[in-house]
Amino acid sequence: MKFSLFFILSLFAFNAYSLDFPKSPDVEITPGSLCDHPDSYRYAEQIPYCERDVSSRTKSEIFETYRDELGYVLDLSNRSNYKIDHYIPLCAGGSNNDDNLWPQHISVFTITDPIESVGCEKLKAGRILQKNLVALIRQAKLNLSDAPRILKNLQSL
Repeated sequence: MKFSLFFILSLFAFNAYSLDFPKSPDVEITPGSLCDHPDSYRYAEQIPYCERDVSSRTKSEIFETYRDELGYVLDLSNRSNYKIDHYIPLCAGGSNNDDNLWPQHISVFTITDPIESVGCEKLKAGRILQKNLVALIRQAKLNLSDAPRILKNLQSL
C-alpha cells in the first residue's frame, strides 16, 4: 500500500515538473556542430555548407531523445507547432548531425528564426564573421530574453 501511494505521488510530482517543450537546446545532448562534409563553400569566408539532409527517422529520434532523456512532453498532436531545428543553422555552416538538432517549439522559433535570417544575410554580405554569428545565435537560443537585442544589433550591421 505504501509503495503504491509513493508511486502515484511520484508520478504526480514528475508530471508537475515536466515541461511541455524545451525553450532552448540542451547543450549536453545538442552542443551544436559545424558542417564537416560540405556540399559546397559559401561566401567570401568560404564557409563549409551542408545541404539540408535530416530524415524523418532522425527527426523522430530527436523528439524521442528529448522526451525520454529530458522528460519533455512534446505533444505532437499538432506537429506544425514544432520543427527540428539546426542549433547552428545550415546557412551559418551548421551540420545535419544529431548533435546539432533539437525540437523547437513555434513560440521559440518565431523569436530565433529572424536572427538566423538576418545573420546569414549579413554573413553573405561579409558584414560579420561566421564565428561571431555562431556565437550570437548560440546566445540567442540559450537566452531568449537576449534575442531582441541581438536581432537589433545584427540589423544595424
